[in-house]
Amino acid sequence: MQGRAIYANNCAACHGESLQGQPNWRDRMPNGRLPAPPHDKTGHTWHHPDAMLVDMVKNGLVSGSTAPPGYVSDMPAYRDILSDQEIIAVLAYIKSNWPPKVLEAQKDVTLQRQN
Repeated sequence: MQGRAIYANNCAACHGESLQGQPNWRDRMPNGRLPAPPHDKTGHTWHHPDAMLVDMVKNGLVSGSTAPPGYVSDMPAYRDILSDQEIIAVLAYIKSNWPPKVLEAQKDVTLQRQN
């Protein structure tokens, strides 16, 4: 699966090989930033519509756009590293690990944002 390999090479170092995120991901580090969140069902990735997830991977977390105003993150932008197709493949891999209820909830969020 292409998405799994791309995830392993670009995302797992921070978000974990099993999508588990960094320890204490809800607690700010000494620099004021948050650790990388999990991408499994325990995280908040599935709370975001597809277009926002693509934007976050492509452009990093952007204050006032994909993050609250003034928010600073360690999430890098992958626009010069991954193609749109590769970003979509990574997101498909992440979603393939979600249980049906979580997958359906994320689909609903995506559909609501399109209307």
